[in-house]
Amino acid sequence: MDIDMYHEESDTPAMARTSNLNEELGMVKYIFSDKTGTLTRNVMEFKKCSVARSMYQLEETPAQSQLVQHIMNNHHSAPILREFLTLMAICHTVIPEKSEADNIQYHAASPDERALVYGAKRFGYVFHTRTPSYVEIEALGVQERFEILNVLEFTSTRKRMSVIARNSKGEIKLYCKGADTVIYERLAPNGQAYREATLQHLEEFATSGLRTLCCAVASIPDDVYEDWKHTYHKASTSLQYREQKVEDAANLIETNLMLLGATAIEDKLQDGVPETIASLIEAKINVWVLTGDKQETAINIGYSCKLLSHGMDLIILNEDSLDNTRNCIQRHIAEFGDQLRKENNVALIVDGKTLKYALSCDLRTDFLDLCISCKVVICCRVSPIQKADVVDLVTTNTKSVTLAIGDGANDVAMIQKAHVGVGISGVEGLQAACASDYSIAQFSYLRKLLLVHGAWNYSRMCKLILYSFYKNICLYVIELWFAIYSGWSGQILFERWTIGLYNVFFTALPPFAMGLFDKVTSAEQMLKEPRLYEPSQSAQLFNVKVFWYWIFNALVHSVLLYWLSMFTYQGDVIWGNGRDGGYLVLGNIVYTYVVVTVCLKAGLVTNSWTWLTHCSIWGSMVLWFVFIFIYSNIWPALPVGAVFTGMDDMIFSSPVFWLGLFLIPITALLPDVVVKVIKNRKQDIATPHPIKESRSSLTETARLLRNVRRVFTGRSHTTENKELELKHGFAFSQEEGGTVTQTDVIRAYDTNLPKPDGN
Repeated sequence: MDIDMYHEESDTPAMARTSNLNEELGMVKYIFSDKTGTLTRNVMEFKKCSVARSMYQLEETPAQSQLVQHIMNNHHSAPILREFLTLMAICHTVIPEKSEADNIQYHAASPDERALVYGAKRFGYVFHTRTPSYVEIEALGVQERFEILNVLEFTSTRKRMSVIARNSKGEIKLYCKGADTVIYERLAPNGQAYREATLQHLEEFATSGLRTLCCAVASIPDDVYEDWKHTYHKASTSLQYREQKVEDAANLIETNLMLLGATAIEDKLQDGVPETIASLIEAKINVWVLTGDKQETAINIGYSCKLLSHGMDLIILNEDSLDNTRNCIQRHIAEFGDQLRKENNVALIVDGKTLKYALSCDLRTDFLDLCISCKVVICCRVSPIQKADVVDLVTTNTKSVTLAIGDGANDVAMIQKAHVGVGISGVEGLQAACASDYSIAQFSYLRKLLLVHGAWNYSRMCKLILYSFYKNICLYVIELWFAIYSGWSGQILFERWTIGLYNVFFTALPPFAMGLFDKVTSAEQMLKEPRLYEPSQSAQLFNVKVFWYWIFNALVHSVLLYWLSMFTYQGDVIWGNGRDGGYLVLGNIVYTYVVVTVCLKAGLVTNSWTWLTHCSIWGSMVLWFVFIFIYSNIWPALPVGAVFTGMDDMIFSSPVFWLGLFLIPITALLPDVVVKVIKNRKQDIATPHPIKESRSSLTETARLLRNVRRVFTGRSHTTENKELELKHGFAFSQEEGGTVTQTDVIRAYDTNLPKPDGN
């Protein structure tokens, strides 16, 4: 229902898919976030490519592109350029749709594929037709048809996709695109002519924050393909272990590749991401990024979204063996010394292959200690299973509440491992949103979800639980005190119907008002001061100490309410009818004082007052007095309440009752007011800069007491830090200190190690 968390562009509101985790939103200590589609928009745009040692970018028209000019002029690299553009145009599962204006719209399962097809189109290789058996492209004005023999689809394990196609000359070729790590290990000895140049360009692309893919091709003889085709068919029709067999069959044909080059795609950062992460960090929430991108890209996104600062030391874990990983982790743990498991101004960057060893059984504990000692953790080149393992490691071995947020199917396992799962309804579909506890449309909405709604709900739930214990102990323990005077006979002090209606009727509304409408402070102030999240995060509002404080408070109130009433009425009291009352009259007087006291107690712990709060607290008191009047005169019209007949005359005609109504509840609550004043005074002294615009509890207490005075007197009552402007444009573009290169990473690894003092 929060309009600030409604995304108008996609017509997507925030959605809560569970109701039993609301309070945990206010206790989050660790956030695990995906990158693509979560921190970024997942709206891809083809920017550059590297082919045959040369780097090319898009121009206004294909003819203006140097790449096309090389093809038209039969440059020595023209055959490689044609193969590269052909791969971009046919190696995908995109569906073209022609409009009336002869424009082509591409529908793709992945925004990366759509961006590559649009990129090929901008270079003059237009993909326009797909049938079950072939595809057609227009290559610089020439129509070409390719028979699609097989499509080896992309998976998070394979990290690549391939298309086997037969061209118009009858040649069978395999076009493959994927991560550089998996492509490079499948290159033929004579297919690595552009290896080093492409690696250098990949580093430049990643440093600029661009998503990269390597492209390669292989020629397949007809007899080799025929043999493989039977193997692949047998694997794809297998009834057992089909996925593994298909993957093994694909590995047989995806070999002896010739490297063509690499593509670079830009994904813009979502609006409000840097501000959101800055607020979360200020709220003492640790943000970890788990991404499948290259290490340089992962580091640059950290700087772009303000997760990393340039005064922060970097620890790079980029080992390729278990022993090296163990030695590296243990060395950094020793360097932390006494600061181990304490937050240090250090960022830990972990590569996927190193993470595989770090998550092994004998290193999990040491790796967790190292991670917890760092302020920021970024894991790159990770698979969906590794994401889930990292989340499970922290969730299982720490007492902290964890939250995982993502937008795609590859984030589902991670989302389900965390205490709280948040899905983003984005370009990649609704898999993550459907598997989550809460779904939002933008990462920036996470700020209000946690800092406002999370803190509010935690505070409300704590008060609701504690108050429910309090008000029941306050009433029912009085029966124990009365048993002392009744000779432990089992005689009850209160009338049976009043006992039954206590929780259902007379004290039911204050907990509802408290649990639904109470706010620690305004939403604007919560967002302006993220440190206000800390009390809920550290469980300051509900713990063993707080629980027993409320229990003791209820016992004290029950003692005061009963024995002060007994002291007042221990002598004979002559009522307006000339008679003196019995135990039931005393019970209704005590009951009245209990209802008034617990309702005033609800007002005392309420931070924000709405008209519904006023109706709940003052209305509950009025409801009891109306009940006394009606129930005292209902006999003999209805066969209930015989013992209550005339009770209103006996109670309301006694000046002592009215005097006690004013003095006894105030006396019971006076220690609470004093404790609240002292507590708020200490908080004001401890706070370095008092929070403006927020309502202090002392002010609420004073207003509550004024309202009480007005009710009993019959009077009516009515109801600087300049923010840093964060400029950001493209996803991973550097704004502070320039870009991060591989040299910077190595230097950070060699020299910028954490000091024992954590600085």
